[in-house]
Amino acid sequence: MRLVLLVMTVAGSMAAALFWQAVDDRESGSASAGTLALGRQVYADNCASCHGAKLEGQPDWKRRLPTGRLPAPPHDTSGHTWHHPDGILFRITKEGPAAVVGDGYESDMPGFGDVLSDREIRAVLEFIKSTWPERERRYQAEMSRREKEAGR
Repeated sequence: MRLVLLVMTVAGSMAAALFWQAVDDRESGSASAGTLALGRQVYADNCASCHGAKLEGQPDWKRRLPTGRLPAPPHDTSGHTWHHPDGILFRITKEGPAAVVGDGYESDMPGFGDVLSDREIRAVLEFIKSTWPERERRYQAEMSRREKEAGR
């Protein structure tokens, strides 16, 4: 019985710590070390095989493949990820590019909504953003602010 109470106490403390860390992340506008570590791991497990271990994307990512689809773009500053606001990046990751772009757009990237939780998607996006220089982070944050302001 004591062991059960101990486990329940520890689990409750961990849950509370995770909750307050998420609140702190949201209020500060910056990701915690825990969020970045989760994002780094989610990226390595689910994204790096196409987008590159160093966020470099696939070779010739601007040139269409024989299938007519584009290779996976980089998520570093040589790509265009930092041009998009948070809401768009979240939807692309969760639903897939085709669902967001529309008009019959085809992509090899699936939506990850059935694979990753919303928290994991946000963490991987925070990890990606954490690798950008200040200029790109400021630009992307401004795009996100405008998106939020417009109510999208």
